[in-house]
Amino acid sequence: MISASGDVFPMDAVRLLAEPLRARIVELLARESLCTCHLVAETGASQTNVSNHLRLLRDAGVVTAEPCGRYTYYRLRPEPLRTLAAGFAGLADIAEDNAETRRPCP
Repeated sequence: MISASGDVFPMDAVRLLAEPLRARIVELLARESLCTCHLVAETGASQTNVSNHLRLLRDAGVVTAEPCGRYTYYRLRPEPLRTLAAGFAGLADIAEDNAETRRPCP
Protein backbone atom coordinates (compact mmCIF):
# COMPACT_ATOMS: atom_id res chain seq x y z
CA MET A 1 0.00 0.00 0.00
CA ILE A 2 2.97 2.29 0.58
CA SER A 3 4.77 3.32 -2.54
CA ALA A 4 8.26 2.01 -3.16
CA SER A 5 9.47 5.57 -3.50
CA GLY A 6 8.45 6.26 0.09
CA ASP A 7 6.08 9.08 -0.83
CA VAL A 8 4.71 10.94 2.16
CA PHE A 9 1.19 10.47 0.84
CA PRO A 10 0.38 7.28 -1.10
CA MET A 11 -2.25 8.31 -3.65
CA ASP A 12 -2.73 4.69 -4.78
CA ALA A 13 -4.01 3.90 -1.28
CA VAL A 14 -6.44 6.79 -1.42
CA ARG A 15 -7.76 5.62 -4.80
CA LEU A 16 -8.05 2.04 -3.52
CA LEU A 17 -10.12 3.03 -0.50
CA ALA A 18 -12.15 5.69 -2.30
CA GLU A 19 -14.17 3.10 -4.21
CA PRO A 20 -17.50 2.85 -2.30
CA LEU A 21 -17.79 -0.94 -2.13
CA ARG A 22 -14.16 -1.38 -1.05
CA ALA A 23 -14.64 1.34 1.56
CA ARG A 24 -17.72 -0.51 2.86
CA ILE A 25 -15.81 -3.82 2.96
CA VAL A 26 -13.02 -2.15 4.95
CA GLU A 27 -15.57 -0.65 7.33
CA LEU A 28 -17.21 -4.06 7.88
CA LEU A 29 -13.87 -5.81 8.38
CA ALA A 30 -12.86 -3.22 10.97
CA ARG A 31 -15.53 -4.69 13.24
CA GLU A 32 -14.91 -8.41 12.72
CA SER A 33 -13.36 -11.03 10.45
CA LEU A 34 -15.84 -12.05 7.77
CA CYS A 35 -15.97 -14.48 4.88
CA THR A 36 -17.07 -13.60 1.37
CA CYS A 37 -20.60 -14.89 1.98
CA HIS A 38 -21.00 -12.48 4.93
CA LEU A 39 -19.71 -9.57 2.84
CA VAL A 40 -22.10 -10.45 0.00
CA ALA A 41 -25.01 -10.49 2.46
CA GLU A 42 -23.96 -7.20 4.08
CA THR A 43 -23.26 -5.27 0.89
CA GLY A 44 -25.75 -6.77 -1.55
CA ALA A 45 -22.98 -7.03 -4.14
CA SER A 46 -22.38 -10.17 -6.17
CA GLN A 47 -19.93 -12.78 -4.93
CA THR A 48 -17.71 -12.15 -7.96
CA ASN A 49 -17.66 -8.41 -7.33
CA VAL A 50 -16.85 -8.83 -3.63
CA SER A 51 -14.13 -11.37 -4.42
CA ASN A 52 -12.52 -9.01 -6.95
CA HIS A 53 -12.47 -6.17 -4.42
CA LEU A 54 -11.06 -8.46 -1.73
CA ARG A 55 -8.28 -9.50 -4.11
CA LEU A 56 -7.31 -5.86 -4.66
CA LEU A 57 -7.37 -5.18 -0.93
CA ARG A 58 -5.33 -8.33 -0.26
CA ASP A 59 -2.78 -7.44 -2.98
CA ALA A 60 -2.41 -3.99 -1.42
CA GLY A 61 -1.82 -5.51 2.01
CA VAL A 62 -4.95 -3.97 3.52
CA VAL A 63 -6.58 -7.31 4.38
CA THR A 64 -5.32 -10.80 5.11
CA ALA A 65 -7.06 -14.07 4.29
CA GLU A 66 -7.31 -17.05 6.62
CA PRO A 67 -8.71 -20.37 5.37
CA CYS A 68 -11.25 -21.95 7.70
CA GLY A 69 -12.67 -25.20 6.33
CA ARG A 70 -14.54 -24.46 3.12
CA TYR A 71 -14.48 -20.73 3.77
CA THR A 72 -11.88 -18.00 3.81
CA TYR A 73 -12.15 -15.31 6.45
CA TYR A 74 -10.79 -11.83 5.79
CA ARG A 75 -9.31 -9.57 8.43
CA LEU A 76 -8.42 -5.89 8.20
CA ARG A 77 -4.78 -4.99 8.86
CA PRO A 78 -4.60 -1.75 10.86
CA GLU A 79 -1.02 -0.83 9.89
CA PRO A 80 -1.76 0.35 6.33
CA LEU A 81 -4.64 2.50 7.61
CA ARG A 82 -2.38 4.04 10.25
CA THR A 83 0.17 4.80 7.55
CA LEU A 84 -2.51 6.47 5.43
CA ALA A 85 -3.76 8.43 8.44
CA ALA A 86 -0.19 9.57 9.10
CA GLY A 87 -0.01 10.73 5.48
CA PHE A 88 -3.14 12.84 5.95
CA ALA A 89 -1.78 14.18 9.25
CA GLY A 90 1.49 15.05 7.50
CA LEU A 91 -0.35 16.99 4.81
CA ALA A 92 -2.34 18.82 7.48
CA ASP A 93 0.92 19.76 9.25
CA ILE A 94 2.46 21.01 5.99
CA ALA A 95 -0.66 23.05 5.22
CA GLU A 96 -0.66 24.53 8.71
CA ASP A 97 3.04 25.40 8.53
CA ASN A 98 2.63 27.04 5.13
CA ALA A 99 -0.75 28.72 5.58
CA GLU A 100 0.78 32.14 4.92
CA THR A 101 3.18 31.05 2.17
CA ARG A 102 2.30 32.52 -1.19
CA ARG A 103 4.16 32.09 -4.48
CA PRO A 104 4.65 35.42 -6.23
CA CYS A 105 3.13 35.84 -9.67
CA PRO A 106 5.58 36.46 -12.54
